[in-house]
Amino acid sequence: MRSEVTRYDTTRRSFLDITSDVEKFVSSDPSDGLVNVFVPHATAGVALIETGSGSEQDLAATLERLLPRHIDYEHSHGSPAHGRDHVLPAFVAPSVTIPVVDGRLMLGTWQSIVLVDTNRDNPKRSVRLSFVPA
Repeated sequence: MRSEVTRYDTTRRSFLDITSDVEKFVSSDPSDGLVNVFVPHATAGVALIETGSGSEQDLAATLERLLPRHIDYEHSHGSPAHGRDHVLPAFVAPSVTIPVVDGRLMLGTWQSIVLVDTNRDNPKRSVRLSFVPA
């Protein structure tokens, strides 16, 4: 197994396409296996979605309907709606696993790997990439 941590700043964006970083990681060893993308944070997740077509805005609107910012949450420290941020990983998982063949991600035509972070209290994020050869 091979593993590395990549760091991101989500100050300006709640949805950050990290596909190219994952592609670079797996292409350094042109073999078959699985890559796991894991976000070790209680208020962030990772999703496979189409980007650049309005899907990010659709996901944001869906999360707002499912997890509205304006209601009171039991978890109440931090910025307004921070409790909502702690519920987010139940809907946007903290990890995804993707097949790799010949050092290439086997994503669908329109799939991108997106770091999802609606929490404004901590924009410094880590993502652990782990490759398990077949």
